Amino acid sequence: MAKKGKKYQDALKQVDKTKAYSVEDAVALVKDIDFAKFDATVEIAFKLNLDTKQADQQLRGAMVLPNGTGKTQRVIVFARGDQAQAAKDAGADEVGDDDLVQKISDGWLDFDVAIATPDMMAKVGRLGRQLGPKGLMPNPKTGTVTMNVAQAVKDAKGGQVTYRTDRDGNVHVQIGKVSFSADQLVGNFKAIEDVIVRARPAAVRGTYVQHLSVASTFGPSVAVDLASF
Repeated sequence: MAKKGKKYQDALKQVDKTKAYSVEDAVALVKDIDFAKFDATVEIAFKLNLDTKQADQQLRGAMVLPNGTGKTQRVIVFARGDQAQAAKDAGADEVGDDDLVQKISDGWLDFDVAIATPDMMAKVGRLGRQLGPKGLMPNPKTGTVTMNVAQAVKDAKGGQVTYRTDRDGNVHVQIGKVSFSADQLVGNFKAIEDVIVRARPAAVRGTYVQHLSVASTFGPSVAVDLASF
């Protein structure tokens, strides 16, 4: 493992690794010990008691954070006719049909979110090699395959985040930027926590959320006391 730098070590000394902090104290501490020279992203990490080999224990979805993400999303839409016009009116950065499919096939990937109407998925599916590895393939579970493209564009640009379990049952979700107020970060934190808890699969037995932490881009993680919710 690579040795952490002096700034990280100094930040780590301010975190009591023997305790779990209240969500308010954890967020305040993460903001205080951040040392990045840019407006770092703040992220929370859940360790869930899930057997992700079972299809019914894999979480995936999307939600709009009440206080946004602090990031400007570049959104493209695969649509035609009235749906294409609706996407343009809603503020999509790029809208197209075969032309957009070809553009991406040629290597263009200058966007953050891809949305498609259901009838376009046969064409979009051909872009699996380009979109799949980057997590950009439209998916109905995240609201990016829909006939309501206008709302999907507004959500994507208005603070929507996606969440998904990895093979070990972990979920990482951004809750904003270090420049956010503590109240804004706590509000986003609690909104995501509520969604994850409500998504608990019926098959899960025992403790569902086993560990929860928050950290900035380069900073050390801070454990959160689950009882503080």
